Amino acid sequence: MKKYILVLMLFVGLLSFSASAEAKTVRVKGYYKPSTGSYVSPSYRTSPNKYKFDNYSTKGNYNPYTGKKGYSSPYKTYRFR
Repeated sequence: MKKYILVLMLFVGLLSFSASAEAKTVRVKGYYKPSTGSYVSPSYRTSPNKYKFDNYSTKGNYNPYTGKKGYSSPYKTYRFR
């Protein structure tokens, strides 16, 4: 019986760890662009953080709302003149 409880606790611990490693999702409200007068539809994005590996557009990931695969490299650096 103790063995069963220990295995169950380990399984629950692993599930909680894997759930916390997923990217959090934020809903973006729709709005009107004053410069063009056009409406931008509501959408979803990952919550802002300092990591580039959990974004929907990063290679190896996909957007669960559109089904599109990621296309950008997380290692890309920008040079400013």
